[in-house]
Amino acid sequence: MIILKSASEIVKIRESERILAKVFEKLKRAIFEGTTTAYLNELAYSEIIKQGALPAFLGYRNFPASICTSINEGVIHGIPGSRKLKKGDLLKIDIGILYKGYHADEAESFEVGKVTAEAKTLINTARKALEIGIRVAKKGNRVADISSAIQEFVEKAGFSVVRDYCGHGSGKELHEEPEIPNFVSNDGKIKIKEGMVFCIEPMINMGGFEVEVLIDGWTVVTKDRSLSAHTEKMVAITGKGTEVLSLR
Repeated sequence: MIILKSASEIVKIRESERILAKVFEKLKRAIFEGTTTAYLNELAYSEIIKQGALPAFLGYRNFPASICTSINEGVIHGIPGSRKLKKGDLLKIDIGILYKGYHADEAESFEVGKVTAEAKTLINTARKALEIGIRVAKKGNRVADISSAIQEFVEKAGFSVVRDYCGHGSGKELHEEPEIPNFVSNDGKIKIKEGMVFCIEPMINMGGFEVEVLIDGWTVVTKDRSLSAHTEKMVAITGKGTEVLSLR
């Protein structure tokens, strides 16, 4: 069931997003060669708690960390650990927080030092695909319009969209309906209505769209081990139009 949000609830989600933007800003300054993903996780946890929020990922379905850190062929759900970042790495960070009963959820791709031109193009394509998806996330359109716009843009750029994972509604629960796929599917007929709040999050690969889960039960990687990029923002459908709640 899709849970429509009131204006006052959207205000609360906006407050959660304000805090999450601060967390990302803190982490952004710590992303450089030699930093461990475990340190980034500790830094995020500390800032989230300092802001009076809770890390929504920690313990969610037994996930063992506050953030997801996925490197290079890692797509999503990477577990922070002792691995040190290297120059040229493509790091994806996904963070969810809970503040005063409402969630914020975002992801971004970061360059560690100088990356290849191909990696930079992949990142920029993911970000542009997100912009395009947001542009068509309008009252009266359908979820399929978002999916189609993202898939068409990404594939024209020569990349592929991950099909096994997708965007989602969010609010009191971290993951709510509707699902927001990055490709056209049979589930895309849902009409976008005022009061909807959801995350749009293109996950795109340099190679094929197929992915697999590693032995840790969490880390999702590209099956062909090609590079992957991921970016995510929350939007609210209001009486005034579509509002991007993410502040970074």
